[in-house]
Amino acid sequence: MKESPVAAAAETAAVSTPNAPAPGSMEAEVAKVIAAVRPAVQADRGDIVLRDVNTETGVVTVELQGACTSCPASSQTLKAGVERIMKDRVPGVTEVVNEGQLYYDDGTAVTL
Repeated sequence: MKESPVAAAAETAAVSTPNAPAPGSMEAEVAKVIAAVRPAVQADRGDIVLRDVNTETGVVTVELQGACTSCPASSQTLKAGVERIMKDRVPGVTEVVNEGQLYYDDGTAVTL
């Protein structure tokens, strides 16, 4: 039987490297989920890269790249897709934020 792409991605994420998180840790579980959703994001000419996992607050920081940086649906993909999946699969995750959005405000200089 052929192995599913999701299982293969999770297995790849679990490969130990010198800076890899401990197996079973929140960071490792988050990395597995990112590896599992990444092919779907890449299919739309984008990419998602894990930047940080704050185990105290449960906030996962990712960076959306490629076509995702200019796509108006990227925030919906992040919140309704990646964040929902992450919360379902990794206990303790409270939010997923896009690193690029931390520095970008699409509002105006004048606020009311």
